[in-house]
Amino acid sequence: MTDRLLTVTDIRLAFAGVVALDDVGFEVNQGELFAIIGPNGAGKTSIFNCLNGVYHPQQGSITFAGHDILGMRAHRIAELGMARTFQNIELFENLTVLDNILLGRHLSFSYGPFSAAIYRGRAKREEIENRARAEDIIDFLEIQAFRKSLVGMLPYGVQKRVELGRALAMDPKLLLLDEPVAGMNLEETEDIARFILDIKEELGIAMILVEHDMGLVMDIADRVMVLDFGRKIAEGVPSVVQQDPEVIRAYLGEEFKSEELHSAEVEAAEATGGAS
Repeated sequence: MTDRLLTVTDIRLAFAGVVALDDVGFEVNQGELFAIIGPNGAGKTSIFNCLNGVYHPQQGSITFAGHDILGMRAHRIAELGMARTFQNIELFENLTVLDNILLGRHLSFSYGPFSAAIYRGRAKREEIENRARAEDIIDFLEIQAFRKSLVGMLPYGVQKRVELGRALAMDPKLLLLDEPVAGMNLEETEDIARFILDIKEELGIAMILVEHDMGLVMDIADRVMVLDFGRKIAEGVPSVVQQDPEVIRAYLGEEFKSEELHSAEVEAAEATGGAS
């Protein structure tokens, strides 16, 4: 029996003629921590948007948990067990930590408005069960002291943990982490790295990590894929990938100028009408 959870085959994504992803393919196994790296504009976040149904590639295939998800709506992909955190925090600032994490349990609630209004039977049981699960996640991420605090009043590093907790509340098979340590200091980065490893080792959840912190990636990832101009230029274990001449070239010298130009082209094309 295969332990493969996700298979991406030759996906191509273009916006108004600008190619964001060019025949990219990779696989992720059960319980694996797979990292995607590359300069700005290389296509990393575009891959996430293809995986969770925000973008629809013009060619290729994506199979997740035995289902063909290419073209599937985002909420259906979430129901299959894919969750995501965002590069920019997307929490409800006027809600508490507990309430934000409970929002990640919405797929687990099956009762309707009438049952909720009288708060008896199934509605009450599900509420108790889901609150208990949210409290378990709060304990796991060591944010008990903030459980009743409004998210908007919390430090940035704690907000990042809350967003991770909301994604975990969905009980995912695959967790997409979009730059989870961006903007963090060293201590906060080390904390998130520890939690990511705990998720892998204690919860057994597969993850795809997009991150610019190369030290973090090389320390914790099982395998790494490198993108450049929307193309895959390397894939393998970190110790091999970091010695690849193409990978070194993509991060040095004048390449940064051309990468920034490509990033600007993709962003401009996205803003003028979406994928074509």
